[in-house]
Amino acid sequence: MVKLFGPAAIATLTLTLLAGCQTMSQPGGAARDEAPPPANPAFAGGMAKFNAQFPSDKATKYEDVSLKFNNEKKLDERGNCHDKSKYPVTIVLTLDADGKVTDSVTDVSNTKAECFRKAYAGVQFPKPPVAPYYKPIQLR
Repeated sequence: MVKLFGPAAIATLTLTLLAGCQTMSQPGGAARDEAPPPANPAFAGGMAKFNAQFPSDKATKYEDVSLKFNNEKKLDERGNCHDKSKYPVTIVLTLDADGKVTDSVTDVSNTKAECFRKAYAGVQFPKPPVAPYYKPIQLR
């Protein structure tokens, strides 16, 4: 997955992907023989916008702040989305100047991805350093 990201953001995104979902559940409801979900062609644009925010000390610092917020609030547990598929989903959230999620795009198109889009819709993150701010999170 790291191959999709520009070199300027690899270190920051690695932290995002490793710490972005500390409260993962096992996909007990997902079928073991499930077919991989189709890729979402719009996702590349979301990742390009994230990568364009770097290098930036403020953006790097905000990644730590927003990850801590995400993990403390256990946002990924909303809606029992993890159990909808055995395949991971990467979501790129668009935050406004106040930190509110105004849009999102996922790397795949399936019910799990849609569930996470709904779970994060309208969430109020801490205020980002720039707006719009693009925040990726990998969800298992």
